[in-house]
Parts: sequence; C-alpha cells; structure tokens
Amino acid sequence: MDQPVPALKQTWQKNIALFLASQTISLFGSSLVQYAIMWHITMKTQSGVMMTISIICGFVPIFFLSPLAGVWADRYNRKMLIVISDSLIAVTTLVLAILFYLGHGSIWLLFAASAVRAAGSGVQTPAVSAILPQIVPEDRLTRINGINSSVQSAIMIVSPMASGALLAALPIETIFFIDVVTAALAIFILLVLLNITAHAKSLVRQTTGYFTDLKQGIAYIRGHQFVKKYFAFFAVFFIFITPVAFLTPLQVTRSFGNDVWRLTAIEIAFSLGMLLSGAFIAAWGGFRNRVYTMALSCVMIGICSMGLGIIPGFTGYLIVMGLSGVTMPLFNTPATVLLQEKIEEDYLGRVFGVMGMLSTSIMPLSMLVYGPVSDAIRIEWLLLGSGLIMCIMGFMLRANKTLVEAGAPAA
Repeated sequence: MDQPVPALKQTWQKNIALFLASQTISLFGSSLVQYAIMWHITMKTQSGVMMTISIICGFVPIFFLSPLAGVWADRYNRKMLIVISDSLIAVTTLVLAILFYLGHGSIWLLFAASAVRAAGSGVQTPAVSAILPQIVPEDRLTRINGINSSVQSAIMIVSPMASGALLAALPIETIFFIDVVTAALAIFILLVLLNITAHAKSLVRQTTGYFTDLKQGIAYIRGHQFVKKYFAFFAVFFIFITPVAFLTPLQVTRSFGNDVWRLTAIEIAFSLGMLLSGAFIAAWGGFRNRVYTMALSCVMIGICSMGLGIIPGFTGYLIVMGLSGVTMPLFNTPATVLLQEKIEEDYLGRVFGVMGMLSTSIMPLSMLVYGPVSDAIRIEWLLLGSGLIMCIMGFMLRANKTLVEAGAPAA
C-alpha cells in the first residue's frame, strides 16, 4: 500500500485530529436522531415486525449504494464525498423536523427518512474507511482506529442520555433540529479547516466506466484468497450477531419494562465498554497476529450473547451488556486495520464498499427471519443459540490457515 507522502507525515496529527473532530460532531447529532427514532418506534409499537421494517429501511439503501460508493471512493476526492453525504443527511433531517413541527409526523415518515439518511451513510462509510490510510502512517493505523473507537464510544455514552432526556422533555423534532446544526459544523471543519491532498487516482481523468471499475473490484476480491475467505467469514458472522445487535432493545422492553431510562442504560453500558476497550486496544495493539485478536473477541462476543439470554435481573443484564461493548473494538479494530494494511490503495474504496454491502444486506435479511420469530418465541433463546455458534466460529477463525497467515506481521 502507498505510504502517506512526506508533507502529510509532517501534518498527519493535525489532519487526523480535525478529521476525527468533524466525524465526532456529526456522529453526536446523528446518534441523537438514531436513538430518538429507534426508541419512538419501540415504545409506540413494541413490535418485532415494526422494528424489522425500521431496520430494513435503514440498511437496504446502503446495500444498493455501497458497491457504487466504493467505486466513487476510489475515483473521486474522498473528503468531498464525506461532505456531500453529510449534507444529504442534514437536509433530510431538516425536512423531517419541519414536517413533524407542522404536525405531519408518523411512523412511516420515520421509515422514509431513515432510508434517505442511510443512503448518505452508504456513500460516507467507504470514503471514511479508505481515507484513513491516506492520512495516517501505516504503523499508526491500529492506534488511530482504537482512538477513533474510543472517541465514538464516548459520544455513544453521551448521546443516548441526551436523547433520552430530550425525548422525555421535548418534542422529537427538537432532536432533529440539533442534528442539522451538528452536521453543519462538521461540514465547516471538513471544507474550511481540513487540508487533505486528494489521492492520486482522483486527480486524473477516468477512462473507464463505473461498472467497469466495480467489476474490476469484484474480480480483485474473487482472485484474492485472503479477502475472499475474510468476506465469507464475515457473511456468516453477520447472520449470528444480528440478534444481539438489533433485538436487545426489544428484549428489554418485554422482559424488564417499557421505560426510556432502561433503553438509555443499556446503550450507555455498551458504549462505556467500547470506550474502555477502544483505549485498551489503542495502547496494546492486540496480538502480533491480528486474526488471533479477532478470534478471541469472537468467542467473547458469543459468551456475552449467551449471557444476555440467561441473566434474570436488569443489573446483571447491564453488566453483561457492558462486557459485550468491550468485545467490539477488540474485534472491529484489527479487522479494519487488516484490510487497510493488505489492500492496495486503488482498491480500498471498493473493498470497503463490498464489505458495507455484506453487512447492510445480511443483517436486515436475517431480521426478516429473526423479527417475526421474536414475536413467536423468547428473544433469550435466539441469543443463546446465536451466541453458541459465534463461540464455535471464533475457534474456526483461529484454525483458518489462510486468514492466520494474512494476519501475521510482515517480516
């Protein structure tokens, strides 16, 4: 992979500080809206089917856009792609706020807004993942990804508390307006304060079409043994992490009570665990072989998932939820850095685009099963079964020769 040029090496600390600041501000506003929408739907309906519809509306656009968004991230200025996607999300949220203020709010309007906001995220995510190796030296990627995880976790601790307090005291459209302001601040930082040199491919005239680039990216993945097996593992992983990712708020309302503070508490516990774990992985760096760290955390995720299925009291549930948060940066950070290290810069956007397509298609498709099933049987049983399978997957990952060899440090 190309290393950052000398000029960027001298200023990368300033650039990454500004970049992370912009993303943190944007994330805070988006999180307020995300929690407000999720809790509004959960408390109003208490329906697994309605939760499934909400999740599908939030992820299907990403599925369709991610492959093309990956091509755009490889062809065009990644910073401008992030600005455009933030702007789309801000405008959508502003329209939603105005409609709710005028008394035209409904559950289905929230579904539609979630779909448009998801489209913006679908463009933004591959660009963000691909831009980090562009501005950060390779030997600092694990540290920066870990710090980024901690910063985002800190925001995820604050935002559910703020969202819960605002939702209890003010109309939901107030939260929507806050998101518009934070998006505008993030865009200002990116456009005015942040100076990132565009990557080489975005500076030359493109002679191939979008779909030609997309086919080249898919051919690259199919011909790369490590990437192919990496994606195969994640495809299965996304299926079985779906219950703990999407059904736990519904589980809480059914098993412990339909209170905003309970939903706020589980989000805070999870985010606090992620905050501590992100700082830990930033300082430690994980095992020398990144796949070993991923395998261990996969087993831990499975154990925590089973724990959420058997803990009877809410206090114990919060503790296990916090431990679940601890496992996520231990898995996500080495998984992300592994791709950033192994994939050539010209293909980074497309590879992360396909990864986004996998995550945003498999999990909602899984909810087509999990959602209706959760209305027929207890969610605890789904957590127990999926957790056991994830434990087994962790040991299988550790035994996969191709992935282990790719995770080994360079000679």
